[in-house]
Amino acid sequence: MTRNTRTPAAVAAAAVLTLTLAACGSESMAGMDHAKSAPAAPSGHDMAGMSHGPDGMGGASTGASAGGAAPGLAAEQGGYRLDGRLSGTEYRFTVTGPDGARLTAYRPDATKQMHFYAIRADLSGFQHLHPTMAADGTWTAPLAALEPGDWRMYASFVPGAGAGAGTGLVLSRTATVPGTAAAVPLPPAAASTTVDGYTVTVAGAPKAGTAGELSVTVSKDGQPVTDLQPYLETYAHLTAFHAGDRAFAHLHPETKATGAGGGPTLPFHAELPAPGDWRLFLQFQTGGTLHTAALTLNVAA
Repeated sequence: MTRNTRTPAAVAAAAVLTLTLAACGSESMAGMDHAKSAPAAPSGHDMAGMSHGPDGMGGASTGASAGGAAPGLAAEQGGYRLDGRLSGTEYRFTVTGPDGARLTAYRPDATKQMHFYAIRADLSGFQHLHPTMAADGTWTAPLAALEPGDWRMYASFVPGAGAGAGTGLVLSRTATVPGTAAAVPLPPAAASTTVDGYTVTVAGAPKAGTAGELSVTVSKDGQPVTDLQPYLETYAHLTAFHAGDRAFAHLHPETKATGAGGGPTLPFHAELPAPGDWRLFLQFQTGGTLHTAALTLNVAA
C-alpha cells in the first residue's frame, strides 16, 4: 500500500466513537479489546500449525485491491505472495517475489522492514509486532497467547527488489486456534474515555471512500499531554480493520516526531474505503510505556 502524504482539509463534524484504552509494556497484546462479533469464517480455513493455502475475503466489499480482494485480504498481489504457518504462538512466514524466489530485500517503512498484525474475527486480540527475518527470508513473529477462534495475520512491507520495489503492500492469511470461541461484543459508543490516568478524545467524521481527518487529543488530570514520545517516526500509530471482513487500513499521521514532546492533539489522514464499523487501534508511548487505545468508528456512506 503506497503511503499517501497528502494533507486533507480538516473535517468539522465530530464523530461519536467507542474508545477502550489499555496500557501495556510491549507491542503485543492479546484479548485486550472488545469488538462486534463478525461473521463466521468461510470453510476451508487452516487449522493452527498447518500451512495456509490461498483464501478469499468475506463480508462487505471495501474497495477491491489487486486480485479482487478488499484491502489487505489478498495473499498475493503484484507478483508477491505470502505463505505462513502458525505453530503455538509463533507465526513463521515468507514472502515470494515475482521471480519465484523468497524475498530477502526490504525497504524500511516507519523504521521497520516488516509490520505484522494479528486480529481475531470479532476484531479482538489485536497484536502489532515487528518480526525478525532469517537469512533465508523466513520471518518469525512471536505472538502473545491467542484466544480460540478465527484469526487473520497481516504482513505490511515495502519490497526492496522485484517489479514492485518501493511499493507498499499488505498481504494476509487466516489461521484457526482450536477451542470454543466466545464472541466479544462491541462496547457502547463514547466520544472519549479515561484509563490509566489518560483521557483520550477523538474527533472527525470521514466518509467512505473520501479523504478526511481524524484528530486525537490526549490529556491527563485535566491538563494537555505534551510529553508523547516518538514511536515509529511519529507520536502515534493508527491501524483500522473493517467489521465483518477485516479489510485493513493504515491511517497516516500528518506530522513526524521531532523530539520527546508530542501532543496533545495528533492529526491523521483518514481514507476508509467502505461504510460501516471500523475498529481503530491507536498506539502511543509515554515514559517508555506503549499504550493502545481501541476505537470503534462508524463510517457513513
